[in-house]
Amino acid sequence: METDDLGARFSLVTTQPSVAKISRATWAGLFLSLFAMVVIRQALAFFVPEITFASAILKETLIWASAAALIVIIRRGERLPMRSIGLGTARWWVSILWGLIIAVVSAAVVGSLAYLTGYGHGPGSAAFEKLPLWLITAIVLRAGVVEELFYRGYAIERLRMVGLGRFWSATIPLVIFSLGHWSGAQRIF
Repeated sequence: METDDLGARFSLVTTQPSVAKISRATWAGLFLSLFAMVVIRQALAFFVPEITFASAILKETLIWASAAALIVIIRRGERLPMRSIGLGTARWWVSILWGLIIAVVSAAVVGSLAYLTGYGHGPGSAAFEKLPLWLITAIVLRAGVVEELFYRGYAIERLRMVGLGRFWSATIPLVIFSLGHWSGAQRIF
């Protein structure tokens, strides 16, 4: 009879032996994927406390540059295909279709919750109201693409590759992602 070892599920490292030495490029990629967005957000919040058109453009440019740097690390530093972070594992039209379905369902749920709770009438919302609609749309699209690349595609896969267990490989990026999005985190960092 097989027993379910709960401790093994939450262990810090896997029981599998390490296959290869982890490159410096992978460590740099992990640092970039886990902390670049948090550092950019906190630095801009410190130096430019109020969201302006120029600060929003600067933030978006820095985040996209970080994403480009991560892709360079994957392709040139690690010499791995984009499949190593989950891109290209399904047919493109299937991914687009699922993305659209999830986007529509998410928009309906989030819109309903925002309406029911009155969310969106605070100081953060007032700052975004000053930005043009095209920029807000670009910010939302960037958030979906780059955050998935950083936190899910790269961080989880590479933390597993360096030997962390499944639980910790998912939990570490989740905690950093959550702290980066928590409005109260600006008082902590």
